Amino acid sequence: MMLEKILIGVFVITVVAVVIFTIRRNKAIINNGIEADAVVSRIQEDVGGDDEGVSYSYYVSYTTQDGQTVEARINDLPSHTHVGDPVRIKYLPEKPKYVLLVK
Repeated sequence: MMLEKILIGVFVITVVAVVIFTIRRNKAIINNGIEADAVVSRIQEDVGGDDEGVSYSYYVSYTTQDGQTVEARINDLPSHTHVGDPVRIKYLPEKPKYVLLVK
């Protein structure tokens, strides 16, 4: 019983830490990111367990201001997105794999 409470506590702390990290990262991209044209470079099918079904991970390729070609995972793309579709993104120069879709 005590071990279960400890594990639940560790889980909750981990989830909160991930949420805080994601919020801070996204805020940094919004405030300090550089906009760039990108193209959907691949779509990866992620098969879950029996009840989870299939989900998709989307990746974009783009060139940074200093000429580096980067492929990064991106969220929030519409389900009708295809490889080769152009998108506008924002990225952090110091961490170019951190990208957000410009809406």
